[in-house]
Amino acid sequence: MIVYASPYLNLRQIAASGQCFRMRETGDGVFEIISGTRFLRVCQQKDVCRFFCGEGEFEEYWKKYFDLETDYRVFLEKIDPEDHYLRRAAERGKGIRILRQDFFEMIVTFLISQQNNIRRIRRCIENLCSRYGKSCRTPEGAVYFGFPEPGALAAASAEELRECNLGYRGKYVQAAAAAVAGGNFPLAPLRDMDAQTAEEKLRELYGVGTKVAACIALFGLHRLEAFPVDTHIRQALERHYPQGFPEKYRDFQGVLQQYMFYGELFPDPEDG
Repeated sequence: MIVYASPYLNLRQIAASGQCFRMRETGDGVFEIISGTRFLRVCQQKDVCRFFCGEGEFEEYWKKYFDLETDYRVFLEKIDPEDHYLRRAAERGKGIRILRQDFFEMIVTFLISQQNNIRRIRRCIENLCSRYGKSCRTPEGAVYFGFPEPGALAAASAEELRECNLGYRGKYVQAAAAAVAGGNFPLAPLRDMDAQTAEEKLRELYGVGTKVAACIALFGLHRLEAFPVDTHIRQALERHYPQGFPEKYRDFQGVLQQYMFYGELFPDPEDG
């Protein structure tokens, strides 16, 4: 077991932030996370997290997954003291970190996310995993399913994917998986691109528009300069930044986007 303490890691906030859909709270402060074919149980009490895994696995995988080598306090300190909206949002959501998730998984995840809600996205992904993913077992012996490989989803028909509650998004997922599995859309080159270039390339995939491309760049490539704009963020921009989001935040505006998104979903009652 690994013990890690920080006010800048809050699993409940991350699970509700709309960036990951295979993290669930199974008890008060107890979370189960599936990433690819890996499984982790974490218990959090206030600022203290207990990771139920070995030191080797933590150092090799989960430390990077939770982006624990990045000091998120620095991002909060760079917010303009006069930007009261953003400072409140950041203070309330300061436990959110940008996870380092699997690139292909994020492509599929955010294709599914279109015109969808968090609960339904979770269900769609679990349907995909149980039908096309590898069967695995937790250390206690419980069965779970890893995220499907591109080839497994490419071999499925759009109709079969629709049966996983994907609806019209099934054809997008099938086309993206086929492009990746067939080598027509290699993922490796995008890992070295900046956010703008990567987003332009991602929009070549069937069904990937501006917002989805930005989500994939932020959550799948960890490009912190990516800034997805959905309905919640658009409304916040209209209210608080009618001239556009400040350029001075550009290098880490994706982190701030998560604070804003969380704040819009879970507003402070004192803000009216």
